[in-house]
Amino acid sequence: MAAYLLGIDVGTSACKAALFRPDGTVAGQAQSEYPVLYPKPGWAEQDPEDWWSGVCKSVQTVISTSGINASDVAAIGVDGQSWSAVAVDANGRPLCNTPIWTDTRARAECDEIRALLPEKTLFEVSGNSVQPSYTLPKILWYRNHAPQAYRNARHILQSNGFIVMRLTGEVTQDRSQGYGLCCYDMRKGRWDMDVASALGVRTDLLPPLFECHQVAGFVSPAAAALTGLKAGTPVVAGGLDAACGTLGAGVCEPGEAQEQGGQAGGMSLCIDRYSADPRLILSAHVVPGQWLLQGGTTGGGGALKWLREQICPDLSFADMSSLADTVPAGSEGVQFLPYMAGERSPIWDPNACGVFFGLSYAKTRAHLIRAVMEGVGYALRHNLETAGNAGAKISTLRAMGGSANSLVWTQLKSDITGIPIEVPASDTATTLGAAILAGVGIGIFGDFPSAVSRTVSVQRIHQPDRSAEPVYGKGYRRYLELYERLAPMMAQP
Repeated sequence: MAAYLLGIDVGTSACKAALFRPDGTVAGQAQSEYPVLYPKPGWAEQDPEDWWSGVCKSVQTVISTSGINASDVAAIGVDGQSWSAVAVDANGRPLCNTPIWTDTRARAECDEIRALLPEKTLFEVSGNSVQPSYTLPKILWYRNHAPQAYRNARHILQSNGFIVMRLTGEVTQDRSQGYGLCCYDMRKGRWDMDVASALGVRTDLLPPLFECHQVAGFVSPAAAALTGLKAGTPVVAGGLDAACGTLGAGVCEPGEAQEQGGQAGGMSLCIDRYSADPRLILSAHVVPGQWLLQGGTTGGGGALKWLREQICPDLSFADMSSLADTVPAGSEGVQFLPYMAGERSPIWDPNACGVFFGLSYAKTRAHLIRAVMEGVGYALRHNLETAGNAGAKISTLRAMGGSANSLVWTQLKSDITGIPIEVPASDTATTLGAAILAGVGIGIFGDFPSAVSRTVSVQRIHQPDRSAEPVYGKGYRRYLELYERLAPMMAQP
C-alpha cells in the first residue's frame, strides 16, 4: 500500500524534494541547485526549465536513495517561490525567462496600473498594495516590452503551477498565490474579470483556480519517465512556499506565527478573518478558511549566503555562526541594513540597498557576520511591530528554514524581538507543508490540525534574554534611523 508523501519545493536557489512517512519523519531528501540571472539592474530572473530539471534530478535521487518503490508514493505536493510570471505557450513551453520575486523591473507598469484604477480600489479587491515584484505588473511588462511572448502566451503560471503542469499536464493557479495579481478578489476567492479588463490584461491568461490541497491531476507517463515517479500518482495544486513552510512549521490555527529563515526573511501570522494592511502582505493560507498576514523581507538567509560567498568563502555556515557568537550583542556598533534586492514590507522601497555602518580598523569579519544576523533580526522586528500596530497578537514564533539551524542566530532573533521562538524540523518545514497538502488532499489526514499533530514536533525553544533588550532597543532605533536618513540618497540614480 502506498504510504509515503512527496513534497517538492521550487526555491530561489534550488529545488528540494523530500519523502515523508505519515508521521512526518523523513525517508529521503535531495536538492538540485540552479542559477539566478541578473541581466540588468533591478532584474532577477530564472529559466523555468531549470526548475523542471531540478525537480527531475531531485525526485530521481530521492526515490533511488530511499530504497522505496515509486508505487509507494501516495501523493505529491508542490510549493514554489512567490510572484513568478511564467509565460507558457499552448504546449506548456516557457516563452522567456520569468522575473522572480526579487525582480523590480515593472515599476513603470505599477504607475500605469495606478493611472488606470485608483490604488484604493485595487486594495479593496486584492488586499495588497501594487508592487513591481508582484505578478500582475510583470504581465503588463511582457505586454509592453516582450510583445511576442505576451502575444504567444496561453497561460501565466506560478512556479508551483508550472511544475504541476509538467507533472500532470493540468493548468492551475492555487489560491494562496492569488494575491500577487491585483485582479484576484481576495474575499471572494475568484478572478475579478472587470478589474483585469480595466488594466488591459488578457483574461484568457488567468488559469483556473484550485484549493491548495485539491488534486489537480495525475503524473503523466512522460513525467514518470523523467522523474522516476509512477504514472497516475495524484498531484495536488500546492501553494506559496512561505505558506507551505508555515504549515510545515505547525502553524494552522489563528494566533500562531512562523518566522522565516530561508533565502528571504519575514514572518507569517495565521488569522481567521480578512484583515488587510497596506504595509504588510495578506494572502490566503494553504489551510482553507485561514489567512496569513505576512511580513516579507529580501534579506534573510540570502544575506548571510552573500556574505559567505563574497567575504568568507573559507567558512561553513556553522563556522560563521560560531564566529558571530564571539562578538557581543550589538556587534560593537556595526549595523547592517539587509536590503539586498530593494525591500518589501513594511517599507516597500525597490530602491533600498544594503548598507554596513560603523566599520573601523578594529572590526573583524566576525563583526560583519553578527551584524548581518542582527540586521535580519531588526527587519523581523520591524514587521512584527507593524503587525502588532495593525492589531495582531503574537506570543510565540515557529522558526523554519536553514537559518533556524543556527542556535546563535535564532537566539538573537528572540532577543531582538522579545518573543520566544520554537524550532521544529527547520530544514524540511516547507517540503513537509507541501506533503501535508497532498496527504489531506487524498485523505491520509482527516484535516489540517490532525495532520500537524501527527507530523510536527518542536525540537528546541529559545526564550528571549531580557538583559539584551537595552542594547537591541538602541540598535533597532538606529536601524530605523539609518534607513530614514539614507532613503533619499538610495532613490538617486
